[in-house]
Amino acid sequence: MSAGQSYYEFYRGSSIGTALTDALDELITQGDIPPQLAMRVLQQFDKSLTECLQKGVKNKTTVKGHLATYRLCDDVWTFVVKDPQFKMEGTGAGSELVTAPKVKIVACKSGDAPEGKKSGGKSADF
Repeated sequence: MSAGQSYYEFYRGSSIGTALTDALDELITQGDIPPQLAMRVLQQFDKSLTECLQKGVKNKTTVKGHLATYRLCDDVWTFVVKDPQFKMEGTGAGSELVTAPKVKIVACKSGDAPEGKKSGGKSADF
């Protein structure tokens, strides 16, 4: 993403994002940092986490389960999958299988994705 580009803020809802937000709130309340600095820290968190996931995650994962709901709003897909099975390839000697009762998947268009490009139907880049 180019300079001046804004990043999605949904990683702030993760456990590490919530911990960071709580710590920043405490620092603001104690008068140790101004709110503007806290906002800059959160913006850097959004950028750093996005770039880390884009560059650092190389394994292929296949998801199978029951699609409970899905929706598209403002170029953001949201899927709720019940009883998902994640098959992760490339972890050690073979592939690893992870299950859960329910998972919510949020997929956003990348900043470098071309406008109006249609997927071939077999896979899509998120």
